[in-house]
Amino acid sequence: MQRLTTFLTICGLLASTYVYGQKLSSKEKKILGLVEKYNEEALSFLEEVVNINSGTMNHKGVKKTGMAFKEAFEEIGFEANWIDMPAEVERAGHLFTEIKGKKGKRLLLIGHLDTVFEEDSPFQKFKKQDSIAWGPGANDMKGGNVVMLYALKALKEADALDNAQIIVALHGDEEDTGDPLEISRRDIIEAAKRSDIALGFETASGFDYATVARRGSSGWKVEVTGKRAHSSGVFSQRVGAGAIFEMARILNAFYEEVRGEEYLTFNPGVILGGTFVEFEEALSKGDAFGKSNVVSQTAVVTGGLRFISEAQKERARAKMREIVKNNLPNTSATISFTDSYPAMQPTEGNMEVLKVLNQVSLDLGQGEVKPYDPGRRGAADISFVAEYVDGLDGLGTMGRGAHTPNEYLDLRTFEALTKRTAILIYRLTR
Repeated sequence: MQRLTTFLTICGLLASTYVYGQKLSSKEKKILGLVEKYNEEALSFLEEVVNINSGTMNHKGVKKTGMAFKEAFEEIGFEANWIDMPAEVERAGHLFTEIKGKKGKRLLLIGHLDTVFEEDSPFQKFKKQDSIAWGPGANDMKGGNVVMLYALKALKEADALDNAQIIVALHGDEEDTGDPLEISRRDIIEAAKRSDIALGFETASGFDYATVARRGSSGWKVEVTGKRAHSSGVFSQRVGAGAIFEMARILNAFYEEVRGEEYLTFNPGVILGGTFVEFEEALSKGDAFGKSNVVSQTAVVTGGLRFISEAQKERARAKMREIVKNNLPNTSATISFTDSYPAMQPTEGNMEVLKVLNQVSLDLGQGEVKPYDPGRRGAADISFVAEYVDGLDGLGTMGRGAHTPNEYLDLRTFEALTKRTAILIYRLTR
C-alpha cells in the first residue's frame, strides 16, 4: 500500500507541473457561450427527470427516465438504444447512445439512471431555493447525466462533434447491480473495447479533484449454526456456545485480524440471530425469533468489502475464510462472497487524461485539478471498464447528502462544470 500512496503523490506532482497557459480557441469560446445559452433549459430538464421516481427496483420508473434521456440524445443526433435486461437479472435495463466517427480519442461517457430512493420513499420531488436544488438523484447522479447531455448539446450546435466517436452509457442499476454481472455489465464492457478513454460523471468532489482510482466492492455473507438447547446448558460440552456467540467471535476476529491494510475496509451491514431466522437477501431485511432461555440455533450477517486491487481483495478473503472455519464448540460456520465492482487502479494512462482536464480547468480559471484519494470514494461503473481504457471519474455535479433525504445540488457550480466537460470532450476528440 505504501507503493500506492507514493504513486498517488507522484501523480499529484505530475499534474501540478503540467504546462499552464494555453488559451481558449475561438471554437471553444463559442462552445462556452452555448453552454451559457442552454443552462436554464438544462436545469429545467434536470427537474423533469428528478421528478420521475427511478429507484433501482422501480423498473417502469427507470425506463421512463431512460426514455426522457433517449429523446434528448436523439435530438442532438445520437443514435439511442434502450437495452432491456433478461428477466433473471431483475433490473430494468440500460440506455446506450452513440455517434460514430474516426477523429480524436474514442470516448465512453458513463452515468446511471437509477437512484436509491424507491417508490415508498418520502423523498420524491425536486425543490429549489436560491442556489440549492434538493431531490432524489439530483446530485447522484441525474445531475451528472444532464451535465454530459448539455455539454454534448453545446458541442453539437458548435459543429464540434463532426467525425467524433462518443458512446454514452446510462445504466439502470448502478445503485444495486443486477446479477449476473456477465449480463448486466456486458454492454458497457463491449463499448469500452471500442473506446480509448472513459469519463465517469458520478458526483464531483470539488473543482480541484478528479478520480483516477476507485476501490472495488464485494459482498460477503456468514451463516452460523449452533445447537438448540436450554440456556442452562450453554458452554457445556453437550451444548456448546450457540450461534450468536460464534457469530460474535467471527466478527470480532475480522475486526482484529483482517483490518489494517491501506484502502481495505469491510462492514457488516445486517445481522440476525436466534432460534429461527428468515432473511430476504434481495431486500436486505428479515425477521428473527429467539428467547433468552434458549441457546441460539442460527445467525446470519451480510456485509461489504472494499479494496484497491484484486490482490488485496483475495488476501482479505483468505483471512476471513480462515477465521470462519475455527469454530467454537458445537457450532459451524460458512462464508460466501459475491463480486460486485472491480477496482479502478491508478494508472499512468489515467494520469494523462487528468493532465488534459487539469489544463482545461486552468484555462477556464477553475484552478488546478489533483487526483482524489480513492479511500474516500465508493465503487462506480467506470471500474468495470478500467481494464480496457484510460479514464477519469467524479466529473459530475457538486453537492452533498447523496443517498439521504437531504441530497442536494449546488446550482452555482452547474454551468461551470458543464463548460469544463464540454471543453474536455472537445480537446480529447481533436
